[in-house]
Amino acid sequence: MKKLMYSSVGLLLIALAFLAFNMFSGLVLTDARLDLTDQKLYTISDGTKQILSELDEPINLYFFYSDKATRDVVRLRNYAKRVEEMLKTYAREADGKIRLQIIDPEPFSEDEDRAAEFGLQAIPLNQSGDQVYFGLAGTNSVDVTQVIPFFPLDQEEFLEYELSRLVQSLAKPELPVVGVMSGLQINGGFDMARQQPTPAWMVMEDLRQQFKVESLQSNVDRIPDKVSVLLLVHPKNLPEQTLYAIDQFVLRGGKLLAFVDPFSESDHSFGLPGEGNDRASDLAPLFKAWGLRLVPGKVLGDGAYAMAVTTGQGQRPVRHVAWLNMPRQALDQSDVSTAGLESITLATAGILEQVEGAKTSFTPLIQSSEYAMPYDASRFAVLDNPEPLIRELQPTGERYTVAARISGPAQSAYPDGIEGQKDGLKEAANINVIVVADTDLLADRMWVQVQELFGQRIPQPWADNGSFAINALDNLSGSDALISVRSRGRFSRPFSVVEEIQRNAEMKFREKEEALQARLSETEQKLAELQRQQDPSKVQELTPEQQAAVQQFILERLKLRKELREVRYQLNADIEALGRTLKLANIVLVPVLLTVGALALGLWRRRRRA
Repeated sequence: MKKLMYSSVGLLLIALAFLAFNMFSGLVLTDARLDLTDQKLYTISDGTKQILSELDEPINLYFFYSDKATRDVVRLRNYAKRVEEMLKTYAREADGKIRLQIIDPEPFSEDEDRAAEFGLQAIPLNQSGDQVYFGLAGTNSVDVTQVIPFFPLDQEEFLEYELSRLVQSLAKPELPVVGVMSGLQINGGFDMARQQPTPAWMVMEDLRQQFKVESLQSNVDRIPDKVSVLLLVHPKNLPEQTLYAIDQFVLRGGKLLAFVDPFSESDHSFGLPGEGNDRASDLAPLFKAWGLRLVPGKVLGDGAYAMAVTTGQGQRPVRHVAWLNMPRQALDQSDVSTAGLESITLATAGILEQVEGAKTSFTPLIQSSEYAMPYDASRFAVLDNPEPLIRELQPTGERYTVAARISGPAQSAYPDGIEGQKDGLKEAANINVIVVADTDLLADRMWVQVQELFGQRIPQPWADNGSFAINALDNLSGSDALISVRSRGRFSRPFSVVEEIQRNAEMKFREKEEALQARLSETEQKLAELQRQQDPSKVQELTPEQQAAVQQFILERLKLRKELREVRYQLNADIEALGRTLKLANIVLVPVLLTVGALALGLWRRRRRA
């Protein structure tokens, strides 16, 4: 009796202690979080923490989500819950500098009007006309507004990047300055062949809408401090002083997007007498110091991604192995500059390689297929018909890199400086550079059709070249902290084992179904043949041969249908067996292991006391 009383009192004390702990944690430990997800989905990165710690003034975030209207949309609700938790994490980490409001904009309400004023997009939920808001708006102390009109479910891995980008845009609302240095007429020029001026490339018009652009001469000896990103397009034969200026700009934290080329088809310049017409551009001394190189004198050819081109009026299209249409699988979907893009077109692009012993990281952004090989760039100087090139293609099985992101510690290409400038930076702990081994991808003819309408140039893109350039500049124009915030994992985790079981069973099912269809066709042909041989006056009667064939068909069909049912049953049986195994592990095995562990610990302690 005494033991029973003691045990009852003990249980009561444990229950009271448990309740007290819950009350204490609810009141005191409100900000404590334990993220047990595999990819730390609810833990913000160090880059985001740095952005939040540098907020000088409070900003307001308004999360508009139609909670009541999406009660039955499970996937959207799960993602919305993750967005809400992430925003709350931002607000906690910002220590009062982020004021978060979560709003459910019901139809015909003031909240819905406010969401529309911010420019948020409502998408139709069903045929009855219900609409869903799932976006974010932010404002700062000077009424600058930034919005994410809608959170697309297929871009979930970039959630933290987009949120951090919005916060940084509100914290530093001034437009980034992009310095542009080009050896091509990207700002417009004069066509000597047609004797008429040419407009600016469409990519430059898009650039001016999102950035403040400053043109730089090719002989500058210093990149201005106000420049956030330097855009180099076909940096051909740059003098040493300019190379040193670029070197120092990158080492002091400037970002660089460089388009080089082993054979630029957009380069229509004429060399000086005796120099020939060299269409190549490179940054060889800088690249070497940064741990990469442009393979000299080589153009990438790819049989899998070759574009069909016409060689003349009335001529049939031929495949050009050096004019490439790089599809989605050729683009790095984990990098914000190429994620979500469908295709990028290239013309006589080069090959980038990481040099041996490089300390920087080399991340390919655009890569060829395995059916590729290098060609001599000299072949394209006098190429009239690209058809012979594909016959010469001998794939090496290697995937070649056309564009890459370079980051990490780097040394100066001029450790001793240059004449007149000896006291420059020698190294940097981290650089941020994107290099693309093609300049033609920026030309209008490679990605966009431009129409004139009432004096306005209307672009109609058919490839994502312009989006790639803008994405890369947008990413580089952020701080190092923002650039470090890359893609994260998805909240939804697929049941890969179950999916593999389903795929295998469905493959068997398709095989059985094809066998059934083949036997059905065979039987029908046999029936038709027997009908052709029978007496025309007895069309409605079946001969013994036909009756036997029909009976055989019926039996065969029943047999195959039974086998199909067995396959279906086996599919469900395998999945149910897996489910039972998981339930057994969760319900029985884990508690047994915990119990055994507790008993072992108790025995171990008892032996130590003894």
